[in-house]
Amino acid sequence: MASNPFEVEAIPRRVMPLIFMVDTSGSMGGAKIAQLNTAVRESLNEVGEISKNNADAQIKVAALEFASNVQWMYPQLEDSESFKWCDLQAGGLTSFGAALNELNNKLSRSHGFMSEPKGTRAPAIILLSDGEPTDEYKHALEKIKGNPWFKIAVKVAIAIGDDANRDVLAEFTGNIEAVITVHDTDQLKKIIHVVSVTSSMVASQSSSLTTSQTPNGTTSVVADPQKQVVDNIQNTISSDPSLAGVDQGSSTANAGTDDWGNW
Repeated sequence: MASNPFEVEAIPRRVMPLIFMVDTSGSMGGAKIAQLNTAVRESLNEVGEISKNNADAQIKVAALEFASNVQWMYPQLEDSESFKWCDLQAGGLTSFGAALNELNNKLSRSHGFMSEPKGTRAPAIILLSDGEPTDEYKHALEKIKGNPWFKIAVKVAIAIGDDANRDVLAEFTGNIEAVITVHDTDQLKKIIHVVSVTSSMVASQSSSLTTSQTPNGTTSVVADPQKQVVDNIQNTISSDPSLAGVDQGSSTANAGTDDWGNW
């Protein structure tokens, strides 16, 4: 049968990785890890719809948990439309440096997540933690900051409670305004949804490098997905009364209100 000469061939969609980095140390036990599992699972339903309706980018998901050991939920990126979240369990220490090294290994075109044959957009990375590293992480952080994919990634950190080291999280995101602090399980659930959906929507619509030529011949960046995500999250927090107890950036307005139940 002859092919239709007027048929337009679909342009392959590039892949946008959405990566969750989850602290599963012992202090994350009880209500924290239970609500986190529920919130991410529910959020991924909407992320899958964003991916389905995006003609240019397909969102694929990965999850890295770090406690005394570090491991990926699945060895490769999985399609967000069919992703099956496996409930995480809490226990052990907080090997943040080891997690950064593992993430750095996967942010590679030659042997990691960025080797998709159809091409890859800059990733969105969401870090969730309620404490601070128990290993030496500075060297790993400096190393990953030199990774080109990490440099252009959208990065947001969710600090779970007052005990989370926001300075460390800000080192990771590169901007204290990209650190969101929650103080109870309801806030945790809502913010995971806001951050997951906002990051996915913005990152999947943005090119990995967006530049333009200025009149004098120099090249400048004309879009900043990181800022757009942070601003959108800030607007959502400001306009939603149920998120009034959430702190963004350096704010400590709600410090001392932690309530994680009888965990």
